[in-house]
Amino acid sequence: MIGFVQILGGLALLLYGIRLLSSGMEKLTGGQIQRWLDRVTRNRFKSAGFGALATAMIQSSGLLMVTMIGLINANLMSVQQAIGVMLGQEIGTTLTAQIVAFDIGKFNLLFIVLGVVILEFVEERDWKKYGEIALGIGLIFTAMGFMSSALKALMTIPWFAGGLGVIGRLPLLGVLAGLVVTALTQSSTAVTSMTVAMGLSRAITIEGAVGIILGANIGSCITGLVASLRLSRAARQASLAQIVINIFGVLLFLPFIRPYAALVSGTSAELARQIANAHTIFNLAVSALCFPFVRQIAWLATKLAPEKPGREKPRLTRFIDAMQLSAPAVALNEAARELTNLGEVTAGMVADSCRALIEKDRATAEAVIAREEHFVDPVFKLTSDFVNQLIQVDLTRRQSQRCFQIKNLLMDVERVADLSEDMSQFALERIQDDVPFTPAALQELREAAAKAHEVFALSLRAFAAGDRELSRAACRLENEFDRLYWQFRQNHIDRLAAGSCHPRADVIFTEAMRALERISDHADNIGVSVARSFPA
Repeated sequence: MIGFVQILGGLALLLYGIRLLSSGMEKLTGGQIQRWLDRVTRNRFKSAGFGALATAMIQSSGLLMVTMIGLINANLMSVQQAIGVMLGQEIGTTLTAQIVAFDIGKFNLLFIVLGVVILEFVEERDWKKYGEIALGIGLIFTAMGFMSSALKALMTIPWFAGGLGVIGRLPLLGVLAGLVVTALTQSSTAVTSMTVAMGLSRAITIEGAVGIILGANIGSCITGLVASLRLSRAARQASLAQIVINIFGVLLFLPFIRPYAALVSGTSAELARQIANAHTIFNLAVSALCFPFVRQIAWLATKLAPEKPGREKPRLTRFIDAMQLSAPAVALNEAARELTNLGEVTAGMVADSCRALIEKDRATAEAVIAREEHFVDPVFKLTSDFVNQLIQVDLTRRQSQRCFQIKNLLMDVERVADLSEDMSQFALERIQDDVPFTPAALQELREAAAKAHEVFALSLRAFAAGDRELSRAACRLENEFDRLYWQFRQNHIDRLAAGSCHPRADVIFTEAMRALERISDHADNIGVSVARSFPA
């Protein structure tokens, strides 16, 4: 009984160690990986190379898969591009098995001590990721030791040893066991590492280990499949493509498990290393065989998840999704994109509402009001909620500051949308009461509207590009707007004094100019925020 508890404890420690290592590596490299993923091209070799490197760096193929599904869901990546990354991802997952097959003796305790010292005694928040990496590595090797020693003891129990012997004689049972355990733990890395631990204690044959590894490859698809169920058709296709690749590999190797096991047994004298090599060779071979057929795999995935008109509910948000919260660097980038997209829609509303007021265009004014109610307000709430959840996640200092920056700028953009709605209401009032404006007043409105729109659009461009020069240019433009605003106010006062301004026009013109001035102020807030911020 104690042996089973020790195995479960070792497995829990292993999962926690992998989680810590993945979290630390994501904080260290997540932003860079997101930028690389954005640049993935149709060149399948570049995509595969990126997939291998990224998975090796963040130590989580599931995390990378979730990130890709998010990008596919936002139409930023095609299924064919994602398949290229997946093939490399399969190669990147082999690194952990190769590492845990080493015997590092008591050095695992050194990693644990180092990790705890950094996490508990180093106050600099940006150092925490290094503590997580060190502690994660130490816990992984400690867990391997726990499971290996427990398995050695359990092998003295006849029925336990016999059960593992059956898996060796009937590899299909190993495939099933690997699939189920991976689906439950949602970590093929943990299952493969546990299989290596069995090899360290010689508790399993190489044939049985190969069966478990094959099953773990299929089980690793479960995370992506579950994540894609509520997403777009393209996201489901990507998940199904991964399943097709892994099932193809398993079916290809399954009839030849014994010859394959004999082949890998010659690669090392140690069983643990043989198991790690079996995992590496399998994934390399499957990826190499699938390389020429990326387009065909994408076609098959489209047939397995065909388009069903009217079945998919349109999403209001284009980039963010709750599953991205497991990868803060990705979530931050997608939240910034969502903010930029919302800002671009709002900039269009500024231009449309001003045109509606000047040209007395009822349809355009009503469209702006509807856009504010049915798009801007819901997207603002969804994005704000997403950012609020992200703030609760364990973030680095820079990530936390970026989070609050996005939260504040969301409010600026939402206020600009509200002011655009106000401008549209002024337009409807002018149309309903047939309020006349003097040619001079209309010209001043045109100039002020164009300048306010220019300032707001430039500040959004500065935020999207993280360009401080652009942000400073936006602030200079805002100063120009202020000069125009006061000049036009004085001109309006002069028209009132001369009696050339209709009383109703006075109210609408004054309020419209005030709204434009506030739009310019919110644009200045965005520009100042970018100018003062650090690189994201």
